[in-house]
Amino acid sequence: MSTETGAMSGSETSRIHNIGYRAYDGTRLGRGYARRSLYSQSLRGSFGLGRSAKSKVLPMLLSGVMCIVAAIIVAVSVTTPGSTDLPIKYTAFAIYLQAVIGLFLASQAPQSVSRDLRFKSVPLYFSRPIERVDYVVAKLAAMASALFILTGVPLVILYVGALLGKFGFAEQTKGFGQGLVSVALLSVLFAGLGLVMAALTPRRGFGVAAVIAVLTISYGATSTVQAIAWQTGAEGAVAWLGLFSPITLIGGVQTAFLGARSSFPGGEGPGTGAGVVYLIVVLALVVGSYAVLMRRYRKAGL
Repeated sequence: MSTETGAMSGSETSRIHNIGYRAYDGTRLGRGYARRSLYSQSLRGSFGLGRSAKSKVLPMLLSGVMCIVAAIIVAVSVTTPGSTDLPIKYTAFAIYLQAVIGLFLASQAPQSVSRDLRFKSVPLYFSRPIERVDYVVAKLAAMASALFILTGVPLVILYVGALLGKFGFAEQTKGFGQGLVSVALLSVLFAGLGLVMAALTPRRGFGVAAVIAVLTISYGATSTVQAIAWQTGAEGAVAWLGLFSPITLIGGVQTAFLGARSSFPGGEGPGTGAGVVYLIVVLALVVGSYAVLMRRYRKAGL
C-alpha cells in the first residue's frame, strides 16, 4: 500500500509541462536593420527624443538658440532700409556660433557612447547580428547628422528669409550651397573628434570636459599664437598655424575653396595650395577618428 502510494505521489510530482517555448520562424531583419535602428536611436537621443524630459532641455535649447539667432539676422537685414544682403555670410554663421555647437557636441557625444561603456552594454550589441564596424559607423553617422541638423536648419532660415526679403536669388543660392558644404564638413569632423574624446572614458563628466578642451583650448591657443605671429611680422606663419584647431581648419578650407571671408588676423586666409593641405588634414582627422573608435571598441566589445 505504501509502495503504491509512493509510486503514485512520485508520478504526480514528476510531470513534464509544455510551457510553450518554440523557435522563431518569422522574418529575420538582419544586420542592415540593426544598423539602421542603432543610427535612428542615436540620432533621436542626440536631441533627447525617447529620453526623459530633463534630457531634452539642453539640446532643444541650443537648437532654439541657433534658430533664433538666424531669425534675428534675417529680421534685421530685411527691416534695414537699403539692405541688399545678409550681414553674416552663410559660411560664417557656424564659425560665429562655434560655442553653441561645441556645447551641443560636449553634452551629446558622451551621451551617445559613454553610457554603453559605463554599463558594459557594448558586448550585448555585438551579440546580435551587428559588427563592430556597424556600431562605429552608426554612431559617427548619427552624431554627424545631429550636428548637420543643428547647423543646417539655421542656414535654411537665413536662405528663406533672404529670398522673402527679395535679395538676389543667384547670389543667395550660391552662398547657401557653400554654407551647406561648410557645415557638412564641420559636422563630420566634429562628430569624429567628439566621439573619440567621449569614448576614451566611461565617465560622462570626463567626456564632456575632454570635448570642451579639444575644441575650446585648441582654438584659443591657435588664435593667440596667430595674433602674436601677425604682430611680430611673421604673417606667413598665420595660415599654417590654423592647422592646429578644428575651428580654424574649417575656416581655412572654406576660405580657400568656398569663397568665405577669413577670420584670421589680417583677414588673410590660406591660398589654394595651403587650402589643399587644410583639406587633407581634415580628411586625415576624420579617418583617424574612425580608426581610433574601431580600436577602442575592439577592446570594449570583448
